[in-house]
Amino acid sequence: MAEEMQKWEYRVQTVGGFFKGVPADELEELLNEWGMDGWEVVSTHILENANKINVIAKRPLSRTTRRERSMPQ
Repeated sequence: MAEEMQKWEYRVQTVGGFFKGVPADELEELLNEWGMDGWEVVSTHILENANKINVIAKRPLSRTTRRERSMPQ
């Protein structure tokens, strides 16, 4: 029997603000929360002239998550 290929779910969140930038303590808190939920940051993208960044993370897609996504809300 062939092994099933790992599937992932992704999350993108914009952090920061035009006037306050990206405070390190807020970013650290967000990343720690995500880590506790099983998310791993795979990339960041600076939004030029906005003092913001997009944080992109992934985690394995579980059977439970697949069921939740397939059920209408």
